[in-house]
Amino acid sequence: PSLASGYCPTMAGLQILRQPQPCCLAEGDTLMLECRAIGNPPAQYQWFRNRRPVEGAQAPQLQVKLVTTAERGSYSCRVFNLFHEVWSQEVDVEIGEGPRQTSVTPYLLCSPAGVSHSITAPPSPILAATDKVALLIGNMHYLHHKQLQAPIVDVHALGALLRQLDFKVVSLLDLHKAEMQMAVDEFLLLLDKGVYAGLLYYAGHGYENFGNSFMVPIDAPSAYTSEHCLCVQRVLREMQQRRTGLNIFLLDMCRKRNLNDDVIPQVGALEVTANIVFGYATCADAEAYELSQGELSNGIFVTFLKRWLLEDEKITVLLDKVAEDMGTLEITRGRQALELRSNLSERRALTDPIHPPGQDESSARNLQWAKAHVLPESRHVCFDCGVTVQLGFAAEFSNIMIIYTRVVAAPKDITKCEARLTDIP
Repeated sequence: PSLASGYCPTMAGLQILRQPQPCCLAEGDTLMLECRAIGNPPAQYQWFRNRRPVEGAQAPQLQVKLVTTAERGSYSCRVFNLFHEVWSQEVDVEIGEGPRQTSVTPYLLCSPAGVSHSITAPPSPILAATDKVALLIGNMHYLHHKQLQAPIVDVHALGALLRQLDFKVVSLLDLHKAEMQMAVDEFLLLLDKGVYAGLLYYAGHGYENFGNSFMVPIDAPSAYTSEHCLCVQRVLREMQQRRTGLNIFLLDMCRKRNLNDDVIPQVGALEVTANIVFGYATCADAEAYELSQGELSNGIFVTFLKRWLLEDEKITVLLDKVAEDMGTLEITRGRQALELRSNLSERRALTDPIHPPGQDESSARNLQWAKAHVLPESRHVCFDCGVTVQLGFAAEFSNIMIIYTRVVAAPKDITKCEARLTDIP
């Protein structure tokens, strides 16, 4: 396919990463099947039961509440995009009659008089998010500073993995100061009480002064100061005001001191919420590096982070494993090491389920997110010469639309035909 932009990372075909699994349920249970794929253009889904399409089932997850024996059968998922099609494995769903019995083992409590009382142990609380939202920013093409290569690949890779964990992902490349502020403002609109604001990931130039971290936009002047940048701690304070359930910052940037900036920003006191995690790609007053692999580059941090991101681990345990892996890389030993700061008091994980508090709140948030991710439908363009070209639209990143072209029909007297996109009318 032809691309309208150089922003699209190389990726061939369509690949299923997570297959649906067979299950055995009782009537009244919730059926949950999942199929996750990655491709270019992005994957679309259609679920089938007994090889017939399930109406409205066009998402990676198939959920049916209060199942009956009518939902028994063999399920599979067709995964496709403009150029490719693959099928998941076919799995059997068995549904028995009547509710399942859940047994709870009591334990004995002895009083001083020797009388035993049987009481039931309370179940462990299940930690869940009301929603999961991630903002990923990668700045590369700086106007007055060294160009970077890794952010495009890192943002793309993290976005694909986080979608598998049911995050609403907003991924943006090459933002000016005003655009970065607007992106944060829109991001805050997606947050609410209990939401895993989850990830605010930033890859690009940055610095750290007086304990505050600053993200540098692509239009920052050569001698930039805090007034030209976005302060991470100020973003965190605004997120706390939304009563989010988990705040994770992954900062893939240098943390050297900025000698041009001697202003101590007045951020204001942060709340004590016991739900904050900072993962710095490098230590204070140190640099972060890129790792070249052929034509593409990855940041050292993301190279190891993506190995562990899907693991069902407390987020701090997961980042500890990333840090241990990074320590095995000889070329950066003594130069770059992940630093973790956290006051997280519960076992919160990126894999925690989503339990929305109410349909209205969830729908409003979904609508707010969807507004920024609406794409045109695929269409055919017919030319006077008899050639028909199919246009497909994809968004690997939230602020970049990619247009694919394919010649689907041409007269027999035309021996070679290519479709190319141009800005010239």
